[in-house]
Amino acid sequence: MPQYLVAIHHPENYDPSLEGEAMGRDIDVLNEEMAAAGARFFAGGLESADKAKSLRKQSGGQVVVTDGPYLETKEYVGGFWILEAADMNEAVAWGRKALVACRAPVEVRAFLAMPD
Repeated sequence: MPQYLVAIHHPENYDPSLEGEAMGRDIDVLNEEMAAAGARFFAGGLESADKAKSLRKQSGGQVVVTDGPYLETKEYVGGFWILEAADMNEAVAWGRKALVACRAPVEVRAFLAMPD
């Protein structure tokens, strides 16, 4: 079955301490619904982008590691699900529920099919 990334986007100044109990319950309910439907392959939240490490290959093969995200953006991925869904429409339906539960913008993208 095809897999889809359902990514939650947070603004660069997002403060997770402002997430209320109701939001936590809504996300828990959504996770349970996804699991019961056999759609959830993996789910995870991410630390803020300022805690990331970025690696870049330099000429000569050296790798430089820097603090912070690879890209400077106004939003970053704060968490995500990897879902198994019949098609993009089904994945978007889950994305709509994620939008409501997480109270944040959502992006849904299909994974490329890997050759056997």
